[in-house]
Amino acid sequence: MTTRTAMTTDGTADTVPLPADHPPAPRRSMPARLRIMVWVVLLMVGVLALVNLVTWQALRTGVDERIDAALTQEIDEFHRFAATGHDRRGGERIADVHSALRAHIVDQHPDPSEIIFGHVDEAPGAGAGTGRVRQAEDPLYDVSADDRLRSRILSADTRSGVEQTPAGPLRWSKIRVGPRQESAGPEGWFVIGYFVDPEMAAVNRTVRILVLVSAIGLVLAGVAAWWVAGRILTPVRLVRQTAAQIGEGDLTRRIAVTGNDDIAALADQFNAMLDRLEQAFSTQRRFIDDAGHELRTPITIVRGHLELMGDDPEERREVVRLVTDELDRMARIVEDLLLLAKAQRPDFVRPQEVWLAELTGDIGAKVRALGDRDWRLEHVAEGAVMADPQLITQAMVQLAFNAVGHTGSGDTIRIGSAQAPDGSATLWVADSGPGIPEEEHERIFERFSRGSASAGRSDAGLGLAIVRAIAEAHHGSAAVDSAPGQGAVFTVALPAGTRKEHP
Repeated sequence: MTTRTAMTTDGTADTVPLPADHPPAPRRSMPARLRIMVWVVLLMVGVLALVNLVTWQALRTGVDERIDAALTQEIDEFHRFAATGHDRRGGERIADVHSALRAHIVDQHPDPSEIIFGHVDEAPGAGAGTGRVRQAEDPLYDVSADDRLRSRILSADTRSGVEQTPAGPLRWSKIRVGPRQESAGPEGWFVIGYFVDPEMAAVNRTVRILVLVSAIGLVLAGVAAWWVAGRILTPVRLVRQTAAQIGEGDLTRRIAVTGNDDIAALADQFNAMLDRLEQAFSTQRRFIDDAGHELRTPITIVRGHLELMGDDPEERREVVRLVTDELDRMARIVEDLLLLAKAQRPDFVRPQEVWLAELTGDIGAKVRALGDRDWRLEHVAEGAVMADPQLITQAMVQLAFNAVGHTGSGDTIRIGSAQAPDGSATLWVADSGPGIPEEEHERIFERFSRGSASAGRSDAGLGLAIVRAIAEAHHGSAAVDSAPGQGAVFTVALPAGTRKEHP
């Protein structure tokens, strides 16, 4: 926002804000290629995070289940041993708790993560009891020798639990052991413990490897997403670059299309849009060029006569007649140019079912007023075509008017129509005029073309160009078959449609 200082009526300065010369530039959003890569990476992060979490939880659950199974197995084994009541080695009957615990524990070979021990209560009135019984192998941490930790386990109200030790968390289970006879001594405890950290260490290693592989996969996925997005968006980038380089003076650039996906379809549609724009600009430019070229002469004639017009009434009437004639010619030229410009529009033709017999008959009746000629209806087709009857009539009347201009009074002009078995139709106007050289068959359909003076086709105008434009608007064609001295046959061919017979 700029400001301007103005003087008020009391002589003081007043600052008036003025609008900015240029609006603020719009903020550019993140490129589509980068957005695609970011969304793919974020999706991969979410999926891999979920996979890692589920895997870690599954492995942890597996460790818990294995530990529970190991604890349950050891407890069940001691139950079975205690049920027999005999030493497995010598077969002697076991009478007291200490002997039972020792007989069972010394034969055990626990895993490195396990600890098995027993504890005998102090006998009433007998000082220190025999105390603990522990496995032969050294555990990761001797819980039985830690009075405080052992006391917490033995005094716990539950039969299992978790305790923290210097070797990490310990999952434990215990059962109460009593003598077979009340007089056989004090009771005790059988305790089995399992250190969790060694098992979790393997889980953590697996998870770390999985996280590392996921990170590598994430990087590869990001690179692949960047590359694939670039390949997919290449036509879009080409569309943007082409659109930035296209100007009214250069509408010939097109995008090379490969593949058959939606992006390729977008490029196809963009190329089709450029075709339509090029055609529209070409039509506009041609209209301006033709109008400027063809209207310059009548305008010069009108101006010259008006500037030189005197006071004589007869001279003034002659000048008015000439000016009116030139203005009428200018009006016809403008109308024809407008018709040619409209012929490029998609709504120029309004097709409907037209019976050729009726159309040919109407054309024959209308052209008889164009001149004193021997008009003949040579052939009439009986089928129907999809066409715009007004435009087809206009084209045929133009051909008849052209034939009148190149024949004399009483000469023969033939009109007819025919339909092929495939449904296509042809209408024609044949005259007995001087004919047209073969090298001029195409050129006479161009705008303001001049035929060979020696062949008698020396006029220039838009009539035959209009005929061709109408035929091509129907996806058909206009042609001439002629030779010098043999007359000319002008045809309008219409494409095949659903062939029907006249009711």
